[in-house]
Amino acid sequence: MIKRTIEKLTRAPWFQTSKPRPEATARLVFVGCAMFVGLGILLTKLYLEQIVRHERWVAKISNGTDVTVRLPAVRGEIRDRNGVTLADNRANYAIEFYLPDLIRSYRDDFGKVPTIEYLGTVGGMKKVLREPDIVQVVNKTVMPRLTQLGLAEDDNSERLRKHFRNKSEVPFVYRENLDVSMLAKAGESGAKVPGVEITKRPERQYPLGALGAHLLGYVGAIKHLEEQKDIDDFTFYEPDLEGKAQVERGCDKWLRGSPGARVLHRNAKRVIEGEVQRIEPVPGNNVLLTIDARLQCIVEHALRDAGVGRAAAVVVDPNNGDVLAMASVPSYDPNVFIPSVSVTDWKKLTADETDPLTNRAVQAYAPGSIYKTVTALAELRAGIPATRTFSCSGGVQYGNKYMKCWIAGRGTHGPLTLPDALKHSCNAYFYQAGNAAGIDQIDAIGAALGLGKKTGIPLSGESGGVLPGPNWLKMKNPGERWSDGHTANVSIGQGYVLASPLQMAMVAATIANRGVAFTPRLVHRVVDQKGNDAIDPDTKRVIAPSGSKVHSDLRDDGFSAEQIESVREGMRRVVAEGTGKRGQIKGVEVAGKTGTAQFWRGDIQDNHTWFIAFAPYDAPKFALCVLVQGAKSGGGVAAPIAQRILEQSLALEHGYDPGVVAMTPAVGSFAPIAAVDYKSIPVGIPMPVETLDDPETTEGLDPPPRATLVRPPRPHKPNISHKPNSSLLVPFRL
Repeated sequence: MIKRTIEKLTRAPWFQTSKPRPEATARLVFVGCAMFVGLGILLTKLYLEQIVRHERWVAKISNGTDVTVRLPAVRGEIRDRNGVTLADNRANYAIEFYLPDLIRSYRDDFGKVPTIEYLGTVGGMKKVLREPDIVQVVNKTVMPRLTQLGLAEDDNSERLRKHFRNKSEVPFVYRENLDVSMLAKAGESGAKVPGVEITKRPERQYPLGALGAHLLGYVGAIKHLEEQKDIDDFTFYEPDLEGKAQVERGCDKWLRGSPGARVLHRNAKRVIEGEVQRIEPVPGNNVLLTIDARLQCIVEHALRDAGVGRAAAVVVDPNNGDVLAMASVPSYDPNVFIPSVSVTDWKKLTADETDPLTNRAVQAYAPGSIYKTVTALAELRAGIPATRTFSCSGGVQYGNKYMKCWIAGRGTHGPLTLPDALKHSCNAYFYQAGNAAGIDQIDAIGAALGLGKKTGIPLSGESGGVLPGPNWLKMKNPGERWSDGHTANVSIGQGYVLASPLQMAMVAATIANRGVAFTPRLVHRVVDQKGNDAIDPDTKRVIAPSGSKVHSDLRDDGFSAEQIESVREGMRRVVAEGTGKRGQIKGVEVAGKTGTAQFWRGDIQDNHTWFIAFAPYDAPKFALCVLVQGAKSGGGVAAPIAQRILEQSLALEHGYDPGVVAMTPAVGSFAPIAAVDYKSIPVGIPMPVETLDDPETTEGLDPPPRATLVRPPRPHKPNISHKPNSSLLVPFRL
């Protein structure tokens, strides 16, 4: 019975066994072989490292380890078009603490490292955290020896804590700019302290001080170290300097070089004994600007000597668009930002209401009557001949608004053609001419001249200005409709229209060269250390190709030579016979246009006065724009400054030397300026200064709609050095 049951069970299908498939057998053999080979490789590696290379690893353990330190790249120089150095580098010897090494040294010498609590953030939540008390560690391991050597100084303990907490991989700079005697002390026998190094780092300097500050800008340490591609390649990371403003920022990619490296040997006691290898950094490219340092000096002195407290001036070459000089008042010395700006200096700069950090040359303001040159071109573009007359009876009625000419109450201009309308700067003429042409024509010619958008010049904080019209107004103020009154205001450079001194200098240049609107150019060349044109590694092309760039050509837009000449003739009459007589230069024919735009600083009238010009008239070499804030009139304030600049600039070819030297910052002021009268004898081509009244002021005029003030962007916050703890008698005392 039992036997029969067993036989039945063994014959059941589920009890039957099958022979293994060939493919399964192959897989098992492969896995077994792979495991055997891997085990063999592992055993071989262990044998090599533990038996064959035993002596090598024992030596490494007994002799210490190597430490790699990143050496920051050396920035290229910034020079003017003739090779005058505007920004370069000097050696800065500093005492640096390698904080992780100090922690290890403390642990080896004293045992347990003291800790402190602080309030940190974990996962977006505040939490009490603990960390080594780096202040106590430094005071116990480093300060006694530095004090003995006479190298100790008060410092800010909170600065040390923040650095350790956030950037421990970056050496902590304890003291900078060591002189020869300090270096000698640091090099004394036995002066070596674990975790402390004397290093030489490149430091930016601006040898001409405040000269060209608003062009050059300044540099500072990189903010986001974690974003640097090579952050994990070194034991300690010395970051590069990066441009924070102006050309230093706009050309930062080309100015930066390639970093180097130091390999330091640390012995078994964790003391760094010396350097075993060094790879020098490769300097960056040099940037040559279109600026002429002599003209820059002339412009800066002209603004300072005029006694103006808020102003800007731009000089360009009308034949190619090169920016030859650009200055803004008040100014600052970029050297105060190197290596970091003090709290006191930063507060002084940012609290100054005259705003010395802003480059007024690229900020947009209501241009006033200098914009009548744009309206004149729009009139011609619309097919209105320059010989057509519009009559001035003191003003023009638009709806329920009577818009006055500046001459209202003192007479009328009567019928005027275009050249004489520019000469007299007649508001009534341009009210009518602007409306006859239409706002679309005014905006079209403005766009052709490069207005209403940024020029693309490599300067931070540039404003593009505003070309207002019906569509623009609909977006900005949906409840307001465009009217002939709006067009009339734009026609005389008031209301919502805004332009920068740089843009208006380019307008003057376009009229000067008879119709070619160049894109302003500030970078002349970018060259490598051998003087060859630098190549962009991404595009394989020259970074700064030579030659000018044309934005537009008015002759391609239908303008005839005679039409453009009628505007040039009007500007010539402005200086020879009209509101710009203070721009005259003996022996040189100058063409220009005055402007006075109503503006309010709060409830205080703070007019913007302008003057654009070019000279010599027949073959212009220079075109310029001068803006002065808080002045009475363009003819009485801006024109004399322009005259001074043009006179001395033209005198350069006759041997005049303005003497390019370092300058202190120009001081800002809100004091109103009634007139400018240079008391010293003019240099170069002499001409006695005459007292000529400018009849074109805003006195007696009704205020136009106030344009929304376009505030310049705040500057990038620099590296700020904090004050030492006031209670410290020795560094970092708790």
